[in-house]
Amino acid sequence: MTTVQRRRNETKPRTPKPIEAGRDETSDSRRDRRIVRLLADWFEENARLLPWRTTPRKPYPSLVSESMLQQTQVSRVLEKFGPFVDRFPSVEHLAAADEADVLAAWSGLGYYRRARLLHACAKAIVKQHGGTIPRSRKELEELPGIGRYTAGAVASIVFGEREAIVDGNVCRVLQRLEAKQGHAGDRNVTDWAWKRAEGLVALTSDRREMRAFNEGLMELGATVCVPGKPKCVECPLSKVCAAKAKGLQDTLPESKPGAARKRIYHDVVMVWREGKNGEQEFLLEKRRENGLWAGMWQPPARESTKRKKTGIDQLLAELKLGGAHVNAKTARRTLFQTTHRDVHFRVWVADGKACECGERRWVGAAGLDGIGMSNAHRGLILPRQEPIGGRDRGPTMRYSHAVALRDRHAGVQ
Repeated sequence: MTTVQRRRNETKPRTPKPIEAGRDETSDSRRDRRIVRLLADWFEENARLLPWRTTPRKPYPSLVSESMLQQTQVSRVLEKFGPFVDRFPSVEHLAAADEADVLAAWSGLGYYRRARLLHACAKAIVKQHGGTIPRSRKELEELPGIGRYTAGAVASIVFGEREAIVDGNVCRVLQRLEAKQGHAGDRNVTDWAWKRAEGLVALTSDRREMRAFNEGLMELGATVCVPGKPKCVECPLSKVCAAKAKGLQDTLPESKPGAARKRIYHDVVMVWREGKNGEQEFLLEKRRENGLWAGMWQPPARESTKRKKTGIDQLLAELKLGGAHVNAKTARRTLFQTTHRDVHFRVWVADGKACECGERRWVGAAGLDGIGMSNAHRGLILPRQEPIGGRDRGPTMRYSHAVALRDRHAGVQ
């Protein structure tokens, strides 16, 4: 027996909401109820097995996953979610943790401000709600870092409150469903999407259907109604989709006008030495507490908005790296792109046996997973297959560790 069949046998028949007196049921209202039913049933049959989708849904893992999933692919969140909730198994544990430990557990997900806000949110929940995550959207929105979407997602999916949700995926689904012009960055389109989502959620017959419909909207946008060319042959709503009927599914939503990208130049000296136990160690410093990658660790670096033409000798002097011996005068160049920035790296490798440490610290290769470091700077160290200093380091530790953690938690329901 399928999930949908069990559901229909176990629950009472859905009773549509009464139509206002003096009005006949319109074709639009019949279509909307069909959309709700089709999408809820589709989700229960096709939902991906994700570790935070437990039965029943648990508030704390759901709050963590919603924070991680903002502007981040599910595949990357799968690598980090399990280790994160293992390290901080409850809102109380997270609230009591040092920020540095939270950032370290978040490393690799990017958008580190989200980690700080989640940490602040946990503290507020403990202080203001005795460690119990509030049920209502209004109370959730009063917490640090919780906006309208996250509050609606937690309130509806976890607690069964009848609340709408709209993110980029949901807005795209709704725009195609109604052949709505514009892009999600347009306030008029966003307001329209929220109103449309609220109208559909109001037609759900019970909490189970409401949860399945809301998650179905997100799931459909993430897996089927994707940007560019949607997979219409797999879509449960293709027969009621206005964009599909008009041949507009590949052109809606319209592209959001691109903002001018910022260029940043990082001149980095990768200082290494062989530790007492033979493990390679790297000299790291902490970034300032604001701006890009705030408070994260990195190799010694000079950052500017204009390209510097100075050589390595002057750079070593500026960075106060007396005693460091550069292996080669020519820098390795690489580009790292964030959502709004192009970060141009010039990287030199230096032997730091006689290097002055100052306020910086030496960290062994095995300890890099335990500190907060951006993907960009971690990538300068760990993906290297050829050894620094001529000694074979073997396979990249970071990769094998992440895969092991992902495999460990991938089957959790």
